[in-house]
Amino acid sequence: MQVFRHYEQLPTAARGAAVAIGNFDGVHRGHQALIARTKALGDKLGVLVFEPHPQEFFKPAGERFRLTPFRAKARLLEHYGADILYALHFDAALASLTADEFIAKVLVEGMGVKHIVVGADFQFGKGRTGNVELLKTRGKEHGFGVTVFDTVGTPDDPKISSTRIREALRAGKPDTAARFLGHWWTVEGRVAPGDKRGRTIGFPTANVSLEGYLEPALGVYAVRVEVAGKSYDGVANFGRRPTFDKKDVLLEVHIFDFAGDIYGQQIIVSFVAYLRAEMKFAGLDALKAQIAADGESAKHILKATPGTPPPL
Repeated sequence: MQVFRHYEQLPTAARGAAVAIGNFDGVHRGHQALIARTKALGDKLGVLVFEPHPQEFFKPAGERFRLTPFRAKARLLEHYGADILYALHFDAALASLTADEFIAKVLVEGMGVKHIVVGADFQFGKGRTGNVELLKTRGKEHGFGVTVFDTVGTPDDPKISSTRIREALRAGKPDTAARFLGHWWTVEGRVAPGDKRGRTIGFPTANVSLEGYLEPALGVYAVRVEVAGKSYDGVANFGRRPTFDKKDVLLEVHIFDFAGDIYGQQIIVSFVAYLRAEMKFAGLDALKAQIAADGESAKHILKATPGTPPPL
């Protein structure tokens, strides 16, 4: 997959694509269906996203909400078939473009789009004045097609949305989130040095920051961990470690049957099941006993859980 952070002076091979437009946070089943529909409309599948997320631009001090920061999103979009990723820098200049200017400068002059696919509620341009009807009208004038994609849902949830997935993760329901996502929710990060307390009690951990990610429910999870392209089972604690009077939030991952040194390496942690809420223990012996029990629970769950989430 080719990645472009601009729309001006694109090479010929990056122009004339069928392009899916949106934020695609989480790249969930609805996004995947939209991408598949776009792929059927042209020889080249392009996906247009904005980085940072517009909400982060307009509310920089707001609550962290992203399911997939750029690196994770790009990996998933490539997995689901994108040939070209246009990741346009969302800044004051881009935000100031009117809807007509965005169509003319970005889509037509810059990208030379062949066809566009968007959701029915897609809005764009300064003041969010652009909508699908304007896109259809300008498409006829400029010679590009426009497809408005219906929502994807279930009998219980008529619309799969990133908001619904965030709610599930904050409620400690990664299995529900995974059903909507079509893949496990993952955190990608570099393993950072910690206080090395875990190895002294027989449970060494890989410490990963969730900077840039939504914070799920605090607690203990059964996880799968990808290290250098190989998958391992594990158990993870996401929390403040109250037993040691810590206040910062950290993801600590104990990888089963693994003994390598991975400080500084990038790993991918998939949240499969929520085991329990975070607890404060009276001492190390109680903590060690609970970690051992959590590990056995995680092994049992992971052994019975397939590699991919169940269908809707």
